[in-house]
Amino acid sequence: MALTDKALIAELQAGHYKPVYLLTGEQNYFIDVVSDYMEQHIVEESARDFDQAVVYGKETTMGNVIALSKMFPIMSPRRLVLVKEAQDINAKEWDLLEKYLAAPSPQTVLAFCYRHKSLDKRTKAYKAIAKAGVVFEGERIYDSKVPGWITSRAREDGRTIDSDSAQLMANQIGTDLGKIVAELKKLYIAVPQGGQITREMVMEQIGMSKEFNVFELQNAIGRRDIMLCNRIVNYFIANPKANPIQMIIPSLYGYLLKVMYYHQLEDKSQAASVLGCNPYFVKDYEVAARNYSLGKLATCIGYLYEADLRSKGVRNAGTTTDGELLKELVFKIIH
Repeated sequence: MALTDKALIAELQAGHYKPVYLLTGEQNYFIDVVSDYMEQHIVEESARDFDQAVVYGKETTMGNVIALSKMFPIMSPRRLVLVKEAQDINAKEWDLLEKYLAAPSPQTVLAFCYRHKSLDKRTKAYKAIAKAGVVFEGERIYDSKVPGWITSRAREDGRTIDSDSAQLMANQIGTDLGKIVAELKKLYIAVPQGGQITREMVMEQIGMSKEFNVFELQNAIGRRDIMLCNRIVNYFIANPKANPIQMIIPSLYGYLLKVMYYHQLEDKSQAASVLGCNPYFVKDYEVAARNYSLGKLATCIGYLYEADLRSKGVRNAGTTTDGELLKELVFKIIH
């Protein structure tokens, strides 16, 4: 099982230090979480001027990093040498690490923040780091997992957010967890411990139109409001960067799936719990269930699957734009 940011921080909290760490991966948020912990906790604040060095890849060399790592701590049990944007260090210099890591300083923690891409695993440097220390690769998070991550993060911070509101945040922000956490912290100002983050709060915080967003498209589809569906789709087509079809399709899939679940509930009083939504919005699923039979919903799921493939260039001759795909998709669903 891959090492998580929480597990790595737990090791550091227990005082289990390695001489070198490579923090990398596609999701910069996890790199930042671990490196921020290191910067704030490995060396006491009073000793940081003497025993902590933070350098940037564009402004340093591997030779300088090694020289800093060989220095003895003055006021602390150990030194921290933190290299941010390490991917900017000249690629030819990385092999210098092999010799240092053959006998690294036992009093130094050397950490590289290697962002946006991965260090080649075939290099001497990578192999030396893996042997002497820890390679932490932040887990990539896929679009479909972001709403669940938002829900879990809010719970960890002592708040709750229903799945629809989490989906709304994910649709607007994407997979950048750093931005998501920043927006959550802004919401926490108005939501005390134990409080609920609502859809209205999310819409106001992110500056979304109360009419033209994917959540309102879902409701318009559920009500089979053809005119409103067309207005929202036309708005999305006119603003493709803010409303990419690749984000709309998963949201519609999740919505229609919940309508299917509602259909099959024997005890409708449990709907809010099963669907993971605020009880206030259960009525929206009830309306949609009246407008769409299970058979029609299954057909609509097929439309979504087809549109997803075509948006990715599969089964599409290349002449249909994302906007045309979206318009066709919504038309098929509501008719």
